[in-house]
Amino acid sequence: MVYKGEALARYGFGDDHPFGPDRHEVFHAELVAAKLGQSIAYGEPCSASIDQLLLFHGVDYVDYVSKMSQEGTGYLDGGDTPAFPGIMQIASDVVGTTLAAIDAVMLGDALRAFVPIAGLHHAGRDHAAGFCVFNDCGVAVHYLREKYGLKRIAYVDIDAHHGDGVFYAFEDDPDLLFADVHEDGRYLYPGTGAASETGKGSALGTKLNIPLPPGANDAHFHKVWPQVFNYIDGAAPEFIIMQCGADSLAGDPITHLEFTEDAHARAAADLCKLADRHCKGRIVGTGGGGYNRRNVARAWTRVVEAFVT
Repeated sequence: MVYKGEALARYGFGDDHPFGPDRHEVFHAELVAAKLGQSIAYGEPCSASIDQLLLFHGVDYVDYVSKMSQEGTGYLDGGDTPAFPGIMQIASDVVGTTLAAIDAVMLGDALRAFVPIAGLHHAGRDHAAGFCVFNDCGVAVHYLREKYGLKRIAYVDIDAHHGDGVFYAFEDDPDLLFADVHEDGRYLYPGTGAASETGKGSALGTKLNIPLPPGANDAHFHKVWPQVFNYIDGAAPEFIIMQCGADSLAGDPITHLEFTEDAHARAAADLCKLADRHCKGRIVGTGGGGYNRRNVARAWTRVVEAFVT
């Protein structure tokens, strides 16, 4: 199942911003061009409730976003994530749609699901960051546990930027299996995700960060990817969340990795194998970043192609 709708497309910060609202449409146009549009089911956007947002975020932060949404000016963070009128509702729609995708998979309405405008992995429990208002992936982990009683959940991230909002929120949680291939934080926002960051306390060794140098290409990806595959395979999760950021492809205007869409195709296909082996097939993909529109369209389409194969 692939999610589509104006409520989802509205998440963006204007046509002149890297995270513009057109990313939704270029992806769906590519799905049709790739002759996948007629072979998949579509889901509609849903809105998260306040209680659902509070599964991950603090009440003071949710209230702050609501206040800034009414004021409609300024920034929600230090200068990356603008506030605008209605941002509270629009950001809640992203979270709600990711949760709807989880419901579809858990209830058997879909074997796998993909939400293109989602995977907002920089938002922390009490702050916005890096174009991310609410962290739908973080909410999803708690949702799977509280509504469905799952325990061991794998989060796999191939966005060029480290998924710091997820990592630090679950750094001491041994049952959140975290694997992230990203551009080295010494060269790219948010400056985190060193290989030495493997978790804390009882979770030490349950997190896998693989930073790559600027200019790393498919050869680099294919060399390190088996570490992710073997780690997730050995951990035997009950559900997989994949963050499919396309800003790791060559030509992205704000990053420096040089993958092709083949990296996304391999990652998605391998994670589907692991989902079939350990999770009764259950995997949800989220689009994440990506600011070259052709890269977004092709990489996400390859992920969906792997999901339906």
